[in-house]
Amino acid sequence: MKKLNYIAMTAAVCAMVLILPPAQDGFGLSEAYKNNVYQTGSLKPTDSTLKVKVGEKAPGFTLPAVSGGKVSLEDYYGKKNLVLSFVPAAWTPICSDQWPGYNIVKDLFDAYDTILLGITVDNIPTLFSWTNQMGRLWFPVLSDFWPHGQTAEKYGILRTDGASERALFVIDKKGVIRYIDVHDINERPPLENLIKELEKLQ
Repeated sequence: MKKLNYIAMTAAVCAMVLILPPAQDGFGLSEAYKNNVYQTGSLKPTDSTLKVKVGEKAPGFTLPAVSGGKVSLEDYYGKKNLVLSFVPAAWTPICSDQWPGYNIVKDLFDAYDTILLGITVDNIPTLFSWTNQMGRLWFPVLSDFWPHGQTAEKYGILRTDGASERALFVIDKKGVIRYIDVHDINERPPLENLIKELEKLQ
């Protein structure tokens, strides 16, 4: 019965995701907030060479968190599945929509025993300001600022302009990469695709 409830919940969320507004609509964010979001214009879809593959051990890292302290990938081994969500930069339109969008599927992350880690190459003060204005996020937000983009570089998703790609990595409890989506930087990755990958971890 519990599994059927998860399936029903997944179907409902996927249906809801399919009718979400375009990324520029901002999930109901205030006009004042949206007026401070920098419009990047169209960018080269990808600008890096991936260094990891599905089935390989995920490169480890330890990064400072906006909430304080440091978070290591290894902290979750044997405890939680992981989704690493790399986004290019704070205060940009699609990034400002993508992370709040994960709030609507928190129950599914919980159901699939998964934690999401949000990572950008921005510094902590910038991320503190951005996430406070964005609204409460349920997952840790980490800074890959210094050494600049070191974690993004380990995964092969550091762009030539110093930002990271828009990328998702699903990692199981053993630390093995199970799914990679280096997405067109100009688009928000479909939530339904990520949910399907989380289902496979059960």
